[in-house]
Amino acid sequence: MPDSQLEHAQMLIKMGQPEQDEWALSRVEEALPTRRPVIVPLALWQAHRDDQGLAPWLPSDTELSPELAEVLVQSPLIAIDFPAFTDGRGYTLARLLRERYGYGAEIRAIGDVLVDQLYYMTRCGFDALALREDQHLDDALRALGAFSVSYQPAVDVKEALFERRLRENGGA
Repeated sequence: MPDSQLEHAQMLIKMGQPEQDEWALSRVEEALPTRRPVIVPLALWQAHRDDQGLAPWLPSDTELSPELAEVLVQSPLIAIDFPAFTDGRGYTLARLLRERYGYGAEIRAIGDVLVDQLYYMTRCGFDALALREDQHLDDALRALGAFSVSYQPAVDVKEALFERRLRENGGA
């Protein structure tokens, strides 16, 4: 496959900071690109998972079985595709990978990733965010810091706010 068909993230935020993206993205399911490192469709990655320069991207409708998760934990990165900003299934995939299957490497949001979603994506376990090309980096970085306190427990903060308050006040 010609490398000219590869996508490159215009803007990548990793661990809350802008970063130059080393990984290219291929959405072509039939052919393996020559460039490395590259993120490829799940089925192509599964067929070539011994190649250290490959990582999978999961479509939002991926059924994350224990067997698939066991194989995915070998990957240095897992990208989860958001085909539309209204499709929230990727949040669940990230949270399952982190909490149920203990995946500790990079989980990256790709596709229709908007500034409005970033804070919630990080709460669910995403630590890398490839913004849609019409999104502005300054707005994205501001959005990540929009909330200083969260009420609900999530991947990033395990305790609910009331639990933290009780613990801090000695249970009173």
